[in-house]
Amino acid sequence: MKHGTLSSEKPGTEQDEVKLQNASKQIVQTAILRAVQQVSHESQQKEKRTNSSTSLQLERGKLTKKHEKK
Repeated sequence: MKHGTLSSEKPGTEQDEVKLQNASKQIVQTAILRAVQQVSHESQQKEKRTNSSTSLQLERGKLTKKHEKK
């Protein structure tokens, strides 16, 4: 088992460790970017729905006021 410990200290393994760390960082950055984009997209969709709902309410209010004037 001590032999296994020594083999992990080979120079090639250090390069592999750096590659793994870089790959891990890339995966995390990609995941964060996707999460931010998803939240942004959902916020925009919510804003559109809110604006549409508000517009509909305003239109209904205008129609009601027009009918009241008659």
